[in-house]
Amino acid sequence: MAQIRLAMAQMNAVVGDLAGNAAKIREYVAASVAQNAHLVAVPEMALNGYPVEDMALRRSFVEASRAALTQLAADLATDGLGETPVVVGYLDAIDEANMADIDGDENPDDVSDKSLGKRLLPQNCAAVLRQGEVVARYAKHHLPNYGVFDEQRIFAPGRDLVVVRIGCIDVAIAICEDLWQEGGPVAKTREAGAELLLVLNGSPYEMDKDDTRLELCQRRAAQAGATLAYLNLVGGQDELVFDGDSVVVNPAGEVLARGAQFAEDLMFVDLDLEPNTCEPTQPPAGVQHFTLSDEQVEAYQPIVQEVPERLEPLAEVWNALQLGLGDYVRKNGFKKVCLGVSGGIDSTLVTALAADAIGGENIIGVSNPSQYSSEHSRMTPLTCAHALAPTIA
Repeated sequence: MAQIRLAMAQMNAVVGDLAGNAAKIREYVAASVAQNAHLVAVPEMALNGYPVEDMALRRSFVEASRAALTQLAADLATDGLGETPVVVGYLDAIDEANMADIDGDENPDDVSDKSLGKRLLPQNCAAVLRQGEVVARYAKHHLPNYGVFDEQRIFAPGRDLVVVRIGCIDVAIAICEDLWQEGGPVAKTREAGAELLLVLNGSPYEMDKDDTRLELCQRRAAQAGATLAYLNLVGGQDELVFDGDSVVVNPAGEVLARGAQFAEDLMFVDLDLEPNTCEPTQPPAGVQHFTLSDEQVEAYQPIVQEVPERLEPLAEVWNALQLGLGDYVRKNGFKKVCLGVSGGIDSTLVTALAADAIGGENIIGVSNPSQYSSEHSRMTPLTCAHALAPTIA
């Protein structure tokens, strides 16, 4: 058997803040390497924030994303972290000529700089960074176009599955919707013989979705014949809330690790998998194979991490509201909020939620009593204000 320590950074990214997101990724990688991780992953579109929506249609933003990715790879090497492979979700593009030949022999996922002189079609991608370079790129195959998603309008699909060999273990990479659809990357993972399927996600919160995701991961792990690591984004973005709740399951459906709900988290999971001895010189059709290292790591003592307890339904909803509201305020650069407060339960509940989200000291409560207001309506807002923060007046 071969060991590998996977670090999964359940990250809160800010849409459009390439520099800030890159700095946070560097911090996560440094913390992971300090714990001797052999592979580090961050979620879907972690470098750009998610969802990017029509920003992806701006050529300048695509080129800025590419430049930020290249700089991130170089910075990790400068930080002395270049030996550890890092899988990063980011925005890239394919030139229109390659896209037209998506059913031909030419690789449609080739997004090299030669495309800068042509019309670009955005793609939702993952890159593998190592030794200061981008060594592999994967483009999301299945583009959701239901519910809150309209990715078919924005992105062009990828075709090939990417598999990287790290210490005798083959790791297949997929992105979010690729896991929800039958066949595709999951089927190719089994065909390629990969031992680990790493899936980057930007999956928004819905009530009871954690059970749905777990069942999906267990089913797909069995279909792929591989351990499945599901890494999800966390944080609020406009009307969406990403709840984290990442999970790792083996082909038998056993939960090996699970991330926190509604909070950033750096998970470590030690896997003991069958080493892959197959020659990768002729991978199956539709599979790109990259060997980063083929020497098995020396045996080490695994980290024991407890699986966090799931939140109760009411606490789950409260945490979702708190995270969504707080991130809306913080990510838009607001410093304080102003609330109308009365003696009613509705304004009291909203004030308490706001205090949990951004701190009572950042709330200005306004009471507008009239000649018809009862003594209860006059005094209850003050009681609420003093309970939450003395600065609420």
